Amino acid sequence: MAKVEIRSESCKSCGYCVKFCPKGVLAVGDKVNSKGYEYVAAVNMDACIACCMRARMCPDAAIEVYK
Repeated sequence: MAKVEIRSESCKSCGYCVKFCPKGVLAVGDKVNSKGYEYVAAVNMDACIACCMRARMCPDAAIEVYK
């Protein structure tokens, strides 16, 4: 099973990872980081296929995917 690590302090809530994840694993959460952004959270990890698409799309390198 894949593991997704999100560095919440690096996330600017741009939504690219949410938009480009083919399985809908991520969503913008309701928690806020120290910069005032609602950061992304994994909401459907069972569907993750570890394609790493969301990590590649993140302009702030806030996501790591481990197989």
